[in-house]
Amino acid sequence: MLLTRNAEFSGGSYQTAPTQPGGGLLRILHIVNRLDRGGTELAILKLISGLNGGPFAHRLASLRGIEPGLMNVPLPSGEVLSVGTERSGLQFPLFRLTRLMRNYRPHIVHSRNWGAIEAIPAARLACVPVAIHSEHGYELDMFAGLPKRRRLFRRTAYALADAVFAVTRDLRDYHARQAWISPERIRVIYNGVDIQRFSPQPEVRAFLRRKFCLPENRFMVGTVGRMVPIKDHPTLLRAIEILVQRGIDAHVLLVGSGPELARNQQRVETSPELACRVTFTQASDEVPELLNTMDVFVLPSISEGMSNTLLEAMATSLPVIATQVGGNIEVIEDARSGWLFPARNAETLASLLTLLASHEHLRHQCGAAARERVIERFSLGRMLKDYNDLYLELAARRGVKASGR
Repeated sequence: MLLTRNAEFSGGSYQTAPTQPGGGLLRILHIVNRLDRGGTELAILKLISGLNGGPFAHRLASLRGIEPGLMNVPLPSGEVLSVGTERSGLQFPLFRLTRLMRNYRPHIVHSRNWGAIEAIPAARLACVPVAIHSEHGYELDMFAGLPKRRRLFRRTAYALADAVFAVTRDLRDYHARQAWISPERIRVIYNGVDIQRFSPQPEVRAFLRRKFCLPENRFMVGTVGRMVPIKDHPTLLRAIEILVQRGIDAHVLLVGSGPELARNQQRVETSPELACRVTFTQASDEVPELLNTMDVFVLPSISEGMSNTLLEAMATSLPVIATQVGGNIEVIEDARSGWLFPARNAETLASLLTLLASHEHLRHQCGAAARERVIERFSLGRMLKDYNDLYLELAARRGVKASGR
């Protein structure tokens, strides 16, 4: 059993009770399967931080622990509650979650994705006033459709929840079909990005290129994301090979780590075209700076919910090229604030990169449109307001009021 911050369950009993927040605040308990460096988890941390000064008190609970690299990240909520073990395989933490909720007494429980969906029936058993569930992305095993037991459990959990939402219309429609319900029963709340933190920083470009020992004028293509199969880094690497074969002085910057890291590194080592043209940084806390090092950002995923890194790249005024899948279609205005290409199509990606490599003015024009698009539709401020309004609306519907700080 993992002990995270100062609370955990052991042997079916609660060992160290969390302190209750100040009176009058709406206590929100966020439930995740595991706290990793993924987009969903980092978005939760942004949400907790952004709403921490309002009428809310937050706690975060993880069913399968926390990534070691995040152990020392200061959390506005002060602690992560551990409700399970890190072992793989089936866990059914319904009753542990119920005991946690009865102890902490949240006004709102908010679970994310399939890995934490048991929190909804647990909230009902614990008599929590408001239960919310949200869907944030795809996994490879979802493409062929969900197993019937998952579809039935989701349908049941959705019916028990006060609200269900997805982060894109595409995800909303997918889960409505899988749960045999109308899409109208699932709301949409888009992710948002901090447009101050992610912004153009021209002075950073030259500094980091010297750090990586790269020529100032080399055409730098990059991506940010966990190295897992669904992100499809090999398609990007193949596109860079094509560029080099065409005589373009290209380089690729891969930011992120994961189970496919070694495979991608081996792919580079066996390619003459990629020799000395790929930089792996693994996971980094300097994503805004690394984005500013790039000339173009590519998101080659086979599927996407709503990519936070895509929004961050656009906010940095980078021209972006992303696969024509999932939420990417809702974020990018094709041929204006970015370009879309078919998944796994390295030839089309290489053609778009060739165009941008030879037209600097087009890169600047598209990058400016990308940042404008994010400011108008996908800012962090807009996202925080949407969550704030949702929590207050549902609390008021259940007769729960907050007095504020």
